[in-house]
This record gives sequence, structure tokens and C-alpha cells, in this order.
Amino acid sequence: MKRLDLRGATKEELVQRLTKPAFDQVAVSQSVRARIQQTFGEDLSPAQLVDRIVQDVRLRGDSAVLEYTAKIDGVQLTAAGLEVSAEEKDRALAEVDPQLLGALKQAAENVRRFHQEQKDHDRPWSSSRGNGSWLGQRRTPMDRAGLYVPGGTAAYPSSVLMTAIPAVVAGVQEVVMMVPPARDGSVNPLVLAAAVVAGVHRIFRIGGAQAVAALAFGTATVPAVDKIVGPGNLFVTLAKKAVYGYCDIDMLAGPSEIMIVADASADPAFIAADMLSQAEHDELASSILVTDSEKLANQVVEELAVQLATLPRSVTARTALERQGMTLLVRDMSQATQCINAAAPEHLEIMTVQPEALLPDIRHAGAIFLGAWSPEPLGDYFAGPSHVLPTGGTARYASVLNVDTFMKTTSIIAYTEQDLAAQADDIIRLAEAEGLSAHARAVSIRGKNHV
Repeated sequence: MKRLDLRGATKEELVQRLTKPAFDQVAVSQSVRARIQQTFGEDLSPAQLVDRIVQDVRLRGDSAVLEYTAKIDGVQLTAAGLEVSAEEKDRALAEVDPQLLGALKQAAENVRRFHQEQKDHDRPWSSSRGNGSWLGQRRTPMDRAGLYVPGGTAAYPSSVLMTAIPAVVAGVQEVVMMVPPARDGSVNPLVLAAAVVAGVHRIFRIGGAQAVAALAFGTATVPAVDKIVGPGNLFVTLAKKAVYGYCDIDMLAGPSEIMIVADASADPAFIAADMLSQAEHDELASSILVTDSEKLANQVVEELAVQLATLPRSVTARTALERQGMTLLVRDMSQATQCINAAAPEHLEIMTVQPEALLPDIRHAGAIFLGAWSPEPLGDYFAGPSHVLPTGGTARYASVLNVDTFMKTTSIIAYTEQDLAAQADDIIRLAEAEGLSAHARAVSIRGKNHV
């Protein structure tokens, strides 16, 4: 793991050191390129492959979806078998361990409550302009949203809750979920149970770029959606980028990240555990400690070695720490906040004597965890806010997935004849200054002496 002494660095140097490359600039492994060559008979870049799949699904619909599902996932399906049946959902609920199902339902309730509170505090509004005129805004949920949930050999029921429940609370009329099937064509029962608990309306066993394309364009079997949300690999992310404009997307997500800001009061075992919680995701994940205590930095490195020794996913975590892991030594907490804002991390933990004291100076972070008793997995699974967060520095301009993700804001303008007449001359002047005479006429024609 790298160690950088930034105590003498300027703000500009911090930005230079902590800015990440764009998600589509990350080089894929040779094994991935080899698999593409083997599967498609050509040395295609991920972007070229995704573009081919997206355009093919757009033109051929279900046929292309089935073809790529067989070729990439190794699963032979029919169009009728793409959608998960009600019987499969019921069977999944019966198969899941009752205690695990109980935990899933409690997590769902926490997520639902948080997002309902958000919705309740963000209501439509109107404001009088006198003489009966008024302005305002209203908020309307989208008709149909598409969720992408990673699957195949892995199971991520938490991603189902964190994407579906905000959509349901927002009032989306139809929530459609895509999840890659296992080799036998099945979908993990826990994932299906989570979908039922969350209120997902329809589920399709389709993964990868073809799933994203099917949601964007629609097929004979899959309905087209207004927005696609949810995490995925590079190919899913590139597909979301490719279909943007045909529908909306939530964000272009990259590998997982955590930044931990800590002073000498922090427990090195806690810090090491939290850094590893992200490092075990994949080899591209980043775990960064920012501290003004050299002693703590040394203790954390020692503790990482101890905990890695007993971690089942130690190979992945170790590789991630070697490649992207860092310890940054800073002058003080003021410089630490500069590091935060330069990196705009997905997950930010603050383990200091007074963690709340740093909040006013933090501008860019996906989610902030305050204090030693708010570890990142609390947000991943149970607290309530969605764990779908901006990565790769995009927290500078992007937001956590929430109820607003699935809402549209519409302006409402309602003027009376008297108020329009009082402001007509100014409107006409502005329109004529732009050379838009029809705009001017649309106002002047409503005057008493119009031609």
C-alpha cells in the first residue's frame, strides 16, 4: 500500500494526486480481452463490444437478447422464459431462511421509511404573484423504471432494496428488474425474495449490455423504461452510457471507494476492517486513509496484515490495497478536508474526536459516516439511505440514488390578463432583441389594440 506525505502539498497538488481517471479509461485485464476474442472471434475493445450488442438489441429485440445470453452467459432461454414467473417468486420466499428473510424485511422497512421521509419533506409548491397570478412546481414520478442488479453466481439482495424501494416510494407505476441468470437459468432465491419485499413488479433473467439495451429500447418481451439505474460491471456501465438519450440513467458508476479521515483517537482495528470492507469488492476498489497521526498510520498498516490473514477474499483485497490503497499524511484536519473535496469519495468515514465539526467544510462525498460506530456496511445494508452512490470523483456533481432520482419537476405558470399586460412591454422588448418576432407577437396579440 502506498504512503504519501502530503503535509507540504498545495491544494492544487492534492487535486492532481487524488483525481481518478474516467471509468472508461480503466484498462481491462488480458483475461477479459482473451474471453472477448474467444467468444466473438475478434479483438474488440469493451466499448466496441457494447456498441455492437446495444445496436443489435435495438434492431432485433428478443432474438438478440437470447443470442447474447447464450453466447456470454452460457444460458439457453426462450422469449417466454425470460421473465420470472409468480410461482418462482413464491418458491423463492419459501426457500429463504426465515431469519434471513426477517433481516431482509427489516432492512427494507428502514430503506422505505428513510425515503418516505425524504418524499414527505419535498412537496410541490406555489407562490402568488398578485392579481390572481401564480407560479409553482409540481413533482411527478416516472411511468416506468428499470433496475439492473448484478447476479449470475453472486447474490446482491441489498442492491435490489436500494434501487427498488426509492422507485416504489416515489410512485413509479412499474418497476422492472434485470438480473443475470445462473448457468442453469435460475435466479438466486434471496434476490427474488428481496424483489418481492421491495415491491418490484416484473423481473427478467437477463444480464450485461443486452439487459440495458432491452430496457432502453424495449423488445417484444421487455418493456422500454424511462430510466435505468443500478450498479454493474464495465460493460453494463458502457451500455448505460450508450443508451443515454433514448432514456435517462442514474450515473456511470466505477469501482468501489472508501476514504477514512482519522486522528490519533481512532481505533486502528476499526479503520483496517473498514478499508478491507471495500477492498474485498474487486481488485480495482480503492481504500484510502487520511490522517495527521503517523503513529496511527503505522498501526493501521500492521492491523491490515493481521486481518488479511483470515479474510476469505484476501487475494482480491490484497491486490486492491497494493494497487489503489493509500495512506495520506496531512498537516491537520483542515488539509484532510481538502483531500476529501479533491477526491470526492463514494464513501467517507470520519473517525475523529469531533466528526461533526468537519461537516461544514465537506463539499463532495457520496455518503458520509460519522464516528466509530457508523461503519460503511451499515449504509450498504441496513440504515436506510441507498448504497448506490457516485464514484470516481463524480460526487462533485452527482448525488446518491434517492426518491428524486425517479421524479420529474414541472414548472407551472398561471398569469392573469392584468398581470400579463403589466409586463408585456418588457417581454416584447426581450423577444425582439433576440430577433424572435413570433414570440413578441404571441404577447402583443393579447393586448387591447392588437392587429
